[in-house]
Amino acid sequence: MAILKIARMGHPVLKTPASPVKDPKSPEIKALVADMVETMDDADGTGLAAPQVHVGLRVVVFFVDQARMYDEADPDDEEKLGVPLTVMINPEIEPLSDETEADWEGCLSVPGMSGEVPRFSHIRYRFQGLDGKTHEREARGFHARVVQHECDHLDGILYPQRIVNMDRFGFTDALVQGIRKAPEEDIG
Repeated sequence: MAILKIARMGHPVLKTPASPVKDPKSPEIKALVADMVETMDDADGTGLAAPQVHVGLRVVVFFVDQARMYDEADPDDEEKLGVPLTVMINPEIEPLSDETEADWEGCLSVPGMSGEVPRFSHIRYRFQGLDGKTHEREARGFHARVVQHECDHLDGILYPQRIVNMDRFGFTDALVQGIRKAPEEDIG
């Protein structure tokens, strides 16, 4: 495994839609995923898309910490336990409601900055795993936000492109002083 270099905003790989993966079970994809997980862990991220490590393929790794889920979830909701490390290959998102929520995001490819981004509050997503099988989940809150953020990377979109009010975008340390608390971690 290796820690990969993370592409930063402005690099062409982040502006280009990623190509579908033809064989999710290939040794090359398994090696890429292992390197992406190590890179995400090293950078203290919650998610990472392959274009962020200079690979133009539709591959995402992410997890959602239990503390993040418990704050948002109904106490009887199983999702309060968090979302374990997930590998998504060729993911697709379907909004299940027109309702959106604005919240703060950071990104490993836009270091030191944060912005308030509207996202669908309830989605269904489908993806292939490393076993080649198709999986489907529903997500709300931060879980839904992470999936949408990472899938945007696969379409050549960075979160600043989704910000509605540019007064709610800036360097995280400066925003802390004037607007809000700093994000606990960058999404990816």
